Amino acid sequence: MTDPSTTSKSNEDGKAGGDDAGLTAGRGAPLQPHVRPRRERRISWIWLVPLVAALVGASLLVRNWLHTGPTITISFESAEGLEVGQTKIRYKDVVIGVVSGIKVSSDRSKVLVSADLNREGSEYITQKGSRFWVVRPRLGLSGVSGLGTLLSGAYISVDAAESSNGDDPVYAFEGLEKPPEITSGRPGTRYTLYSADLGSLEIGSPVYFRRIQVGRVIGYDLDKDGKSVNIQIFIDAPNDKFVTSDTRFWNASGINLSLDADGFNVQTGSLVSVVAGGVAFASVNEANTEPAKADSRYALGATRVEAMADPDGPPFPIELHFHQSVRGLKVGAPVDFRGLELGKVVDIDLEFNQKTKRFYALVKAELYPLRFGAVYDNLMKLDSDADYPGAVLLAPLVKHGLRGQIRAANLLTGQQYVALDFFPDAESADFDAKQVPVVLPTIAGSFDRLQQQISSIVGKLDAIPFEGIGKDLRSSLTSMTKLLKRFEGELTPQATTMLKTAQKSLERIDRVLAEDSPLSSNVERTLGEINAAAKSLRALSDYLRTNPSALVRGRAPDALPVSP
Repeated sequence: MTDPSTTSKSNEDGKAGGDDAGLTAGRGAPLQPHVRPRRERRISWIWLVPLVAALVGASLLVRNWLHTGPTITISFESAEGLEVGQTKIRYKDVVIGVVSGIKVSSDRSKVLVSADLNREGSEYITQKGSRFWVVRPRLGLSGVSGLGTLLSGAYISVDAAESSNGDDPVYAFEGLEKPPEITSGRPGTRYTLYSADLGSLEIGSPVYFRRIQVGRVIGYDLDKDGKSVNIQIFIDAPNDKFVTSDTRFWNASGINLSLDADGFNVQTGSLVSVVAGGVAFASVNEANTEPAKADSRYALGATRVEAMADPDGPPFPIELHFHQSVRGLKVGAPVDFRGLELGKVVDIDLEFNQKTKRFYALVKAELYPLRFGAVYDNLMKLDSDADYPGAVLLAPLVKHGLRGQIRAANLLTGQQYVALDFFPDAESADFDAKQVPVVLPTIAGSFDRLQQQISSIVGKLDAIPFEGIGKDLRSSLTSMTKLLKRFEGELTPQATTMLKTAQKSLERIDRVLAEDSPLSSNVERTLGEINAAAKSLRALSDYLRTNPSALVRGRAPDALPVSP
């Protein structure tokens, strides 16, 4: 079989060949065939490279646009360790942005750091209350931090607020120069302590409960009136449940030394509290287990004894006028009543009395009425309308001889204190119970009274006429000297003769009493006879005792012996 297409093609070729042959025959020369190839349209693969690059770039732009969040500005004191495009913004060690620009503020007081945040999570970063700080290697009370930045470089860390509360986003922040002690969301409770001064406490100082660290100091500032210091502390959960309304705080810094009847005592805390200070707390009522509310205020005692003592209540002022030297009496000296400290001295001034034209020391003191115990309560019940406790409390005591007196507290240092005691024999004094503050009568101290007595004795001694007495004594001694000379010249020879005569008499008596003298032998014989007479009397008395009738009848005849 013959393919039609082949046949057709052959016919066409034959026809063409015939034509060409005719042309060739007409021209007289053979003609060669002219072949024209078909033109094909193709796209070059080289154009795929820019196309792919454009697609990748567009995808990167879209991805960058989708992931790029807002730009925030953070102000710092300096830009130490910060680099554009290198310094990262981290939240919980997750990179959430990068520093995009650094410049100095218009007033040249701060450095403004611009940072581009990622879109994811930017809503909780741009909240009011977020805190930023630069993480660098630091050596603090709580230890060493930021050592990882020695290799990776400094970065900016973020502490985001716990909740937004529906506030508008914030894009300008003031950076912290130091890392915050407590980050947001940390379980625990914040409290405030107030004290007259800060002492040795610093941010990061530990807070102890039963000598175990349960928190730390996170900040401090002056009170609005400038009379005290507010100290913020944070107690970690679950130990914050031990802080109740009956909890007492005290300063556990340094080393406490005491010398009392029990001997010399030394109390120290941990090494951190000795170096950097610390706070300790305990409860005076163990039965109270209800935790205190957050931001509760507590007084910070200087020592544990002071903190755990019963509350003193508000003090009331008094004044004392002393007309003797107050050397050694200092502000802060105790006001003592029979060994119990009732208050303290707050001021010492020099005043002048216009009436007596004399200077005197004005000592101002404060007394705590609650330290009087039940006495104050009973007196206040008698006069519940009294506004000033001094009138109710001191008036009856002054009537019974209550006086103020300066006494020596330490003989080595010369320190003195004000003692309140009863002196029944003291002179009566004018006391105005309605005066505010009351002026408590005073009496000279024991040493001052001793000085007065010595001065009185010296005055009496000065009144003695020692010169006249000396003259009379001198004349008496002269007369006695003359008498002795006369005795030696006239009476001495006679006394010598009398002594010689007495000596001769004694010699005679000695010879008479000698053993071989006749007097001695006669005395011996006499004594023998007396002894024999005594024996005879003894025998006679014995016989009469047995034969009392012999005095009437005479002696009975002797009994004859009977022969056997």
